[in-house]
Amino acid sequence: MNHETRTWEFYILAFFFAVFVLFLYGPLSAILILAFQGPNGGLTFPLNGVSLHWFFNLFEQQAVGDFGGSFRRSFMLGLMVMAVTVVVSLLAGLAFRRKFPGGTPLFYLVVASLVVPSIIISLGIGVIFSQAGLQPAWYSSAFGAHLTWTLPFGVLIMFAVFNRFSPSYEEAARDLGANSWQTFSHVVLPMILPSLVGVGLFGFTLSYDEFARTLMTSGTYNTLPLEIYGMTTNVTTPVLYALGAVTTFFSFLVIACTLGIIVAINRRRARG
Repeated sequence: MNHETRTWEFYILAFFFAVFVLFLYGPLSAILILAFQGPNGGLTFPLNGVSLHWFFNLFEQQAVGDFGGSFRRSFMLGLMVMAVTVVVSLLAGLAFRRKFPGGTPLFYLVVASLVVPSIIISLGIGVIFSQAGLQPAWYSSAFGAHLTWTLPFGVLIMFAVFNRFSPSYEEAARDLGANSWQTFSHVVLPMILPSLVGVGLFGFTLSYDEFARTLMTSGTYNTLPLEIYGMTTNVTTPVLYALGAVTTFFSFLVIACTLGIIVAINRRRARG
């Protein structure tokens, strides 16, 4: 393959990647721009002035509902789901390194929720709580519903991580006199820590923006995706776009912080 052919292939791939990025972020950029409409602006182009009016209006409860409360609930729910996803995924990854009776059916049972429609899972959990005489809530029924979504992804990631993990590191630690806990805490955990941070980010983001599995399980109080959905039916001002801009910025901030943590861990490990 000559240099000219490789150059054309590069430009073709770059073009398709640019089209993909445009398709992915084009609608988002429109929302971000319209969030800066003037006080008399509407929901469409062209802009009628430029201001931060709708960002201030966002925090007026009578205008958009309980944005602050729904954000706090989604944030706390995301942290809860993230913690459980990381711990259970790590334990599952360690357990499945060795074969044990019933391991294969258990694996398929864990990942089965990925192929079941989310709204069916939400409805099923909501019905179970109702039949048991329990009140669905974001911290109980919605928490369980979100775990049916995040745990399969976390487990699959940890399977991939441990599939590439060489047992020779653990054998060397044991040859030097380390017990099982010391081997795990001083050898295994530092090496897989960046992957665990990634699993945590995955769990948090999947929970933070989950709608279908929350619809029938959140109970009286909305999470942020449900609150935004409610706003689309009764809010006819650019404050809806302002909310989209704020939540998007928060999502990118979480991703940036996570990537920063991963980079810091890798640098520290390289220096060590």
